[in-house]
Amino acid sequence: MQGVARLLWILGIVVGMAAVALAEENSGKAGGAGTPTSAPASAETNPAGPPAAKVEAVEDTLHGRKIADPYRWLENRDDPEAQAWVSKELAYTRSLLDPLPGRDKIHARLEQLLTIGTLGTPQVAGPYYLYTKREGHQNQPVLYVRRGVKGKDRVLVDVNAMAADGTVALDWWYPSRDGKYVTYGTSASGSEISTLHVLETATGKLLPDEIPQTRAASVDWKLDNSGFYYTRYPKKGDVPAGEEMYNRRVFYHVLGSKPEGDPLIFGKGRDPQEWPGVGLSNDGRWLLVAAYQGWTKSELFVREAKSEGDFTPVTEGKNFLYNAEIYNGDIYIMTNEDAPRYRVFKVAAAAPARANWKEIIPQGDAVLTGTKIIGGKLFAEYEKNASSQLKIFSTAGKFLKDVKLPTLGTVIGLGGEWDSKEAFYSFHSYTVPPTIYHYPLATGVSTQWAKVAAPSVDSSGYRVKQVWFLSKDGTKVPMFVVAKRGLILTGKNPTLLTGYGGFNSSSTPTFRRAVYLWLEHGGVFAEANMRGGSEFGEDWHRAGMLGNKQNVFDDFIAAAEFLISQKYTDKEHLAIQGGSNGGLLMGAAFTQRPDLFRAVVCQVPLLDMLRYQNFQIAKLWIPEYGSADDPKQFEWLYAYSPYHHVKEGQNYPSILFMTADTDTRVDPMHAKKMAALMQARAANGSDPKRPILLRIEPKAGHGAGKPITKIIEENTDIYSFLFWQLGVK
Repeated sequence: MQGVARLLWILGIVVGMAAVALAEENSGKAGGAGTPTSAPASAETNPAGPPAAKVEAVEDTLHGRKIADPYRWLENRDDPEAQAWVSKELAYTRSLLDPLPGRDKIHARLEQLLTIGTLGTPQVAGPYYLYTKREGHQNQPVLYVRRGVKGKDRVLVDVNAMAADGTVALDWWYPSRDGKYVTYGTSASGSEISTLHVLETATGKLLPDEIPQTRAASVDWKLDNSGFYYTRYPKKGDVPAGEEMYNRRVFYHVLGSKPEGDPLIFGKGRDPQEWPGVGLSNDGRWLLVAAYQGWTKSELFVREAKSEGDFTPVTEGKNFLYNAEIYNGDIYIMTNEDAPRYRVFKVAAAAPARANWKEIIPQGDAVLTGTKIIGGKLFAEYEKNASSQLKIFSTAGKFLKDVKLPTLGTVIGLGGEWDSKEAFYSFHSYTVPPTIYHYPLATGVSTQWAKVAAPSVDSSGYRVKQVWFLSKDGTKVPMFVVAKRGLILTGKNPTLLTGYGGFNSSSTPTFRRAVYLWLEHGGVFAEANMRGGSEFGEDWHRAGMLGNKQNVFDDFIAAAEFLISQKYTDKEHLAIQGGSNGGLLMGAAFTQRPDLFRAVVCQVPLLDMLRYQNFQIAKLWIPEYGSADDPKQFEWLYAYSPYHHVKEGQNYPSILFMTADTDTRVDPMHAKKMAALMQARAANGSDPKRPILLRIEPKAGHGAGKPITKIIEENTDIYSFLFWQLGVK
């Protein structure tokens, strides 16, 4: 049972984490020397200002209100006129960013920082231990395997060899129970549209089985390795046009057979936006499906794996989240049903009716984020005040012990199987690089198994504080603040504030490589834990979604005002950065309080909230945001939609809009339309000293799978822009 928010991220539903983390931590979630994003503008083509975008009078009437959309033509990425405008925009952006003083030094330091490696939590499969690692200038992480916990590492999958520019990504991987086989997914150019492959672990031999349309697949093998259950999407032509991004269903594949004949196991006739995941019990008898319907509701279904009959509902369709695994005939269910900080129930798989459930771990004062049975023990991940805790229980729910963690930080992933004699967990924080701990159940003592080497960073010179501030409505909200030890607060310190605030996803302390460049130059880094996330449970999440979304923006604005009131910074030295849902946060912040910030980095953002659901996979987000098709939901969306709140003649902060041309989550149209609109309407729209810029990354997606070469270039632009605008030398 993986954590609910983390499971949703793995499944690919979540729009994205805060862009700072998105670009650095996913080893592919932003690019190297000698590989510029686009060629610098020449003297002959150096533009004097942003290109004027044509205005087309498009007007919709929504629920009795007339809505103008002058740049809708930019939604069509294949329009030659739109492509010509984009080329001019990129030339304008390069003409301002490329000549900035100190850019070469920024690039060189970022190359040192961002080539600090990554390390994934080992997964145990029979005698094998599998994990991912990226080192130095490798663009993508490599999947390694070793036989025995102290065995010799061997490369199993290296996607770096599949594309010279590093734009093929390893999206996900699942070993069979005994480790004999591994299924894994790859995709190109950040598209995340995976193709499933199968290889033999002992030899590395690639089998002929290949299945397309397996984005963010959920896979579980039969115990005899004869085949596996998996999720995939339909091919074009199998569903109505535009629905290929939905209709995720569960199938079964017999090893060695043609996937066209794979039988449908779950999903026929169900909601196209539903998101199922699949798992088998430890004895292979029971098949479990968890079907997610947004971020507040999921349902569980079970049947005997050998059966071809209907699934039995385990839950009753209530508006709560349920996640589960089956061990020795019992279903262990983690849920927020009548418990916003989550609890655990146990019920027999043969009689799973709600009346038979027995609570074994009650709700506590911390938020339960995930459970996993390892070696017959129930490992439970918690978050308290946005920092991880790890506890161990018996399968009857008896508390056994706390696993001591190094400091305030984040546990990412648990490794181990039902019959394992050991567990693994990964830990990192703002000042601790990713570190893997080995936990033998017999000794109950954690020892370091592996750690990312970061010789270019002396993290002991930095201090992490957690501060609390009051939002507009009096809600108490926490924020992490990182700075050099002994830094004197002048009230003018360059400060970078970020946040996410959505999709039941926490913003917890993580090792942010590029941020060290900022800290080394006297900068302050702050991360706010707004409502909409899961930091304090489901109540905190629901207080920042749908009609309550304005609370998230109020929390973020209050965080900025707190930093100013406490003499960290002032309005001329405060920058903000966020991506995806965090990009929406940026758009709301600078349209609602344009006076409060000096510079904004707005990455892969949602900005037109009246039309967002019509693009890519965005219908999945209607349960979180709402839809303008609904009269009531239209009112709250229109009230904050950034694209519809740009004021003529208003001075705005300097803004760097960033998107990618093959983003299959948030369509690039948001950044394009917003840049065109603001360049036309803002008082500083054509001001080269306080510019509105657009940057579009080629052969890249929402962030997952982005190669290091692109990450270094992207961050060079970000920090060159921020240093310039905030006067950092």
